[in-house]
Amino acid sequence: MSGGERLVGLIADTHGLVRPELFAALAGVEVILHAGDVGEGVLEDLSAIAPVRAVYGNTDRTDDPRLPVERLEEFDGVRVHVSHGHELGSPTPEALLAAYDADVLVYGHTHRPLLVRADGRWVVNPGAAGPRRFDIVPSIARMRLSGHDIRIDHVLLIP
Repeated sequence: MSGGERLVGLIADTHGLVRPELFAALAGVEVILHAGDVGEGVLEDLSAIAPVRAVYGNTDRTDDPRLPVERLEEFDGVRVHVSHGHELGSPTPEALLAAYDADVLVYGHTHRPLLVRADGRWVVNPGAAGPRRFDIVPSIARMRLSGHDIRIDHVLLIP
């Protein structure tokens, strides 16, 4: 990465599965933000790639102190809110933008990759990285930050 550029991995809905493709897809990230429905053993496996900061999803154990309901991270002045999305019922970009005021809103729950820019803010669902469901190809996202210049790309996890 060039000077001042930061790379953050965005992942959700692993449901206990760490696909081998994740290691290449997340190579070079300085931190991994996990938007919930983590599952057993996933945090340990992902920490071999980079430090992991995760939140609680509706299928996670409620007594895991590593999984708060939400997180607010900051990267060189860019505020990133991470939650699973289930706390809003059926999460939509509009609902997330109304509920949280960060520059980037990361969520999971729907298993569907999504990227929306509205009023200078980003809403991103990296998709589900775990077991394939709903006929959706598993995916993650990579967020590049250079100051307040933000670029987010989805990466399909195809063996």
